[in-house]
Order: sequence, then structure tokens, then C-alpha cells
Amino acid sequence: MSKPIIAPSILAADFANLQRDIEMINHSEADWFHIDIMDGVFVPNISFGMPVLRDIVKHATKFMDVHLMIVDPDRYIETFASLGANMLTVHYEACTHLHRTLQAIKAAGMQAGVALNPHTNVSLLEDVINDIDLVCVMSVNPGFGGQSFIENTCAKVEQLKALITRKGAKTLIEIDGGVTDKNAAKLVNAGADVLVAGSYVFKSENPEQAILRLK
Repeated sequence: MSKPIIAPSILAADFANLQRDIEMINHSEADWFHIDIMDGVFVPNISFGMPVLRDIVKHATKFMDVHLMIVDPDRYIETFASLGANMLTVHYEACTHLHRTLQAIKAAGMQAGVALNPHTNVSLLEDVINDIDLVCVMSVNPGFGGQSFIENTCAKVEQLKALITRKGAKTLIEIDGGVTDKNAAKLVNAGADVLVAGSYVFKSENPEQAILRLK
């Protein structure tokens, strides 16, 4: 089993001590920063927007994995590219013309990701999987941190891995929601490459050790 990419979710960080938590990730065994942008429309919550991301990027030294949980994400592709996003992930459910959105993300110099809500079948990506750098499988309903892991996720990851293999794609599989040291190995064995962890990392007594356990 290969070591997964670990992407702590800033949504679960202490916003009163954000620079401290960013520095912790910089010095930890984590590989990426996972940044959730929520608009209160696509999901029933508002997280933070461009000014906060700009300040995170000032201090972060690792790959910036930006996950847009917003309607009409095409409006902001250039903005997030200018702010320093390395990966920009949009929701399948929010994109009317997904292929065009993916091409626009890549034209802006970023890698392109697609997120799937728990009810969305992986087969819907069949025609665009070779254009996608990362599929983010939501293992909770998007919008809030701290939710329980949906057990069907492992089967969904296996289906997605089979599709990627069959199509000869190089797409990474990311899991977002309810990831802990109790299910990480099972997810990686099913085909996951990237593990997003928020509450598990930031609510632990020793966040760096929690990251190391996932790794």
C-alpha cells in the first residue's frame, strides 16, 4: 500500500490562530493544504473567501488544493488562479458545461478537479475522466465539518478506480469527509490517493501526530 497524500482541511483550523495552524501544516508530514470555499447557496454554510485565501497563501509552503462548493464556479476561475491555487476543484452538480469548465481551469494554469456529492454516481464522469486531474469523492454531505463518514464511500472509490483504470486515465482519487486513522487504510486499499482530514487533525491533542498516523 502506497502512502497517501495527506491534505488537512483548513475549515477545521482555529481561525483566531490561523497562521499558527498553517505553520503547523508547513512543518508536518502533510502534503497539501485543502481549502473549502462555500457560498451559502450551493451548500448551507459560508466559510471564507478570497481575502482569507490570499492570507493563507502568504504563509503556506505546500500545494494549495482549493475546493469550490459554490454555484457558477466559472466566474471565479481566473481569480483563484491569481490567488495561488494549484488544484481547483468544482462540483459536478454545479457545472452545466463541465468539460468547458475543466478546460478553463487548465487554461488558467491550474490542475482541474471534480467533486461528487454522495448521491452522484461515478459513471457520470465516463466521458471526461481523462480531462480530470483529481476526483474528490464526498464521504459526507458537503457544507459542514465534523460529520460522520458515509460507509458506501469505499464501494464508490472502487468503482471510480475501475473507471480510471479502464480509461487509462491518471486521475487521482481524493476522499473528503470523516477521514480518520480508523478508515484511512481501507480507503487507500480501495484506491484513494488523497485523504482530506479536518476535525481528525485539528481537534486532536497533537495535530502533527494525527497527520503522521494518517500518513
